[in-house]
Amino acid sequence: MQTRRRTRRTLVALGLVTATLAGTAGAAQAGPADPGTERRQGGHAVTQRAMDSLVAGGVPGITGQARDERGAWAGTSGIGNLKTGAPRGAEDRFRIASVTKTFVATVLLQMESEGRLDLDDTVDRHLPGLVRGNGHDGRLMTVRQLLNHTSGVFNYDEDPAYAEKYHFVPGFLKHRYDTRTPEEAVRVALRHAPHHQPGQGWHYSNTNYVLAGLIIEKVGGRTYEREVRDRIVKPLGLKETTLPGNSSRMPQPSSRAYSKMSPDPAATRIYDVTLNNASQSWADGDIISTAADLNRFFGALLGGKLLAPAQLAAMKTTVPVEGSFPGTGYGLGLIRSTTSCGTKLWGHGGGWYGSLTGVYSTEDGRHGLAYNLNGDWYRGQANAISEAEFCGVEPTRAAGGASASEDAPRTPGNR
Repeated sequence: MQTRRRTRRTLVALGLVTATLAGTAGAAQAGPADPGTERRQGGHAVTQRAMDSLVAGGVPGITGQARDERGAWAGTSGIGNLKTGAPRGAEDRFRIASVTKTFVATVLLQMESEGRLDLDDTVDRHLPGLVRGNGHDGRLMTVRQLLNHTSGVFNYDEDPAYAEKYHFVPGFLKHRYDTRTPEEAVRVALRHAPHHQPGQGWHYSNTNYVLAGLIIEKVGGRTYEREVRDRIVKPLGLKETTLPGNSSRMPQPSSRAYSKMSPDPAATRIYDVTLNNASQSWADGDIISTAADLNRFFGALLGGKLLAPAQLAAMKTTVPVEGSFPGTGYGLGLIRSTTSCGTKLWGHGGGWYGSLTGVYSTEDGRHGLAYNLNGDWYRGQANAISEAEFCGVEPTRAAGGASASEDAPRTPGNR
């Protein structure tokens, strides 16, 4: 039972549930017959009200940006620093956590279009002998299965000893500045049996993207960070997007990040967790960015500016997300969901210590939304923001109430 609870907590912390909540009407009331009416008449006022309602429900602060045919709109709500009372800033940098996975998948798909690898290559072809033990076998799993979480490789974050060391107090306070290597994460995963055999199920595992990052380095002969910078960050002019390596620093401007650092949903003490060594997430979740840069990236990706048509089609070929909402699918580092008004969205979510991020875009990349919460214990309807932006749906209450994820306590752990 404990293992099962940890698994569920990991999914919520990942922001994966946040991302898929865009497909539920939940506690939202019906919006206008034409979802664009409010935006044409008054900008993004409904989206701002949704952000305000989340803050009223207990989130310290939110920053976000929407982009559409009319240009960019930035909104903030709440507090960025609980000590000084400084508000959240529209240009805040924040840890995007598992949204990093979309960057990683994009690089591997670019490499495939260049003929440097094939999605159906075995993991062992590129990382010979690395994935072996307790039923894991890199000769039987493919690069594609890493990217869509069907490889079955155990999620290192679900190892109890690892979680106690890095994700909860007092372990976090002792080890927050430790450098962790990708190989350490793989070793932790291989202590356990796989979640399932390759291709025989779906289970969100951060180990998949640790292995994906190692494959990038093996194929490219350069660091994962350099490949992302040269292939995505620099060409798109993402000037506020950084890959921090083993640094604990947060670039400015940024708000503080807050967490309860406990598996107990009744915990009340709040910790400032802004600084921690980014190597503890690496290619499965270490990037720091802004809402504006994330919208620019997803707009370019879905608009066909980063991938050839065949690779973009592969990225958007989804498998069902077990335990989630009907119609939700996971592609290659990309999640598909549907709003209450029927708009199909593509994006990803991410959760790290004190930071929950959601990024959504319409299929053509022309209408995007990105936002970040600087508290990771939130239990309300984060889908309120996307429902407001894409459907014009008004929030019905301070969003601290129950949602489809209400049965699941969160962990501050990875993504």
